[in-house]
Amino acid sequence: MPLRAPQAPAPALRSVLTALSSPTAVREARTPALLGAQGPVTPELPLPVHVLDRVTAEGVAATRLAGWRFHLRCGDRTVAAAETRLTPDGWTFSHFFEGPYVASTERALRQAESVPHSCQPRLLSVPELYMLTLWLHGDCAADPASGHPAATDLLVPLAPAPPGIAAHRPHRVAELLPVLTDRVTPTRLLGSPA
Repeated sequence: MPLRAPQAPAPALRSVLTALSSPTAVREARTPALLGAQGPVTPELPLPVHVLDRVTAEGVAATRLAGWRFHLRCGDRTVAAAETRLTPDGWTFSHFFEGPYVASTERALRQAESVPHSCQPRLLSVPELYMLTLWLHGDCAADPASGHPAATDLLVPLAPAPPGIAAHRPHRVAELLPVLTDRVTPTRLLGSPA
């Protein structure tokens, strides 16, 4: 399946490029793989990062765009990732990082290539469960900064996934959302008064 990766906002990309060219930003990141990179490091694979804020009583997931994530490549391998965030002044660099979600995202994207229909890759974070998923949005032409998971979209939990949820097993939103809803504090997720 062709993944239709969205284009990141130019200011978000510029903020990552500026941070990469700053020895102070790279050194302070304490990201060993990035510090030890031999050769130029380039940001690739921009993915919008959405946060699951709540699920309405009708079962609709309310999300918001929180940032853009870029994988940082040196030669033929990914050494780390960079994340940007939206501030009142526009897109700004947030931080560099490495760890299991970087490799897990790449694995999930390779898996997604076998899905029979085109989709737009995004990341969906569920902070209450310390969970990150690859969100395969069925509307390839959609604005990557907006929208909510459709019932037929796919979510691929990234490793490490919460107990009882298998990493790298694709689920339709309609199947996984009720499981997530049951695990998160009902008053917080359903938006009912506390």
